[in-house]
Amino acid sequence: MKLAAANKKLDAIIAKVEKEGILAAGLIDELKELREFALKEQDPLVTKVIRLSYEYLIENQNFDVQAQYDEDEDGSEFPIEIEDQENLLYLLNLLKNADHKINREEIKDYRTALKEELY
Repeated sequence: MKLAAANKKLDAIIAKVEKEGILAAGLIDELKELREFALKEQDPLVTKVIRLSYEYLIENQNFDVQAQYDEDEDGSEFPIEIEDQENLLYLLNLLKNADHKINREEIKDYRTALKEELY
């Protein structure tokens, strides 16, 4: 995220999730506020993935989104086992530098996975 206020908000959300977990009180509202910053920055990918993330949290009460994969020697992909809290923290940290090419690709993977799970 580009705006200093957006990064400050994102840092506060990350700290809250680290301390209280994904079911922290007020987390959904804070993600909705963060989405408003993404709207101001006019970044449709970040805006959408934040919305899909809080919708997923509301609907499932967890964040077991399968968006991270690894490859074996044969080139076959397999999902990486990751805890809900670490999964959400990973996504939030990607958003801190959403303009980075590799981060952007991973954010797109989350967007796709969230859309598949929700719709």
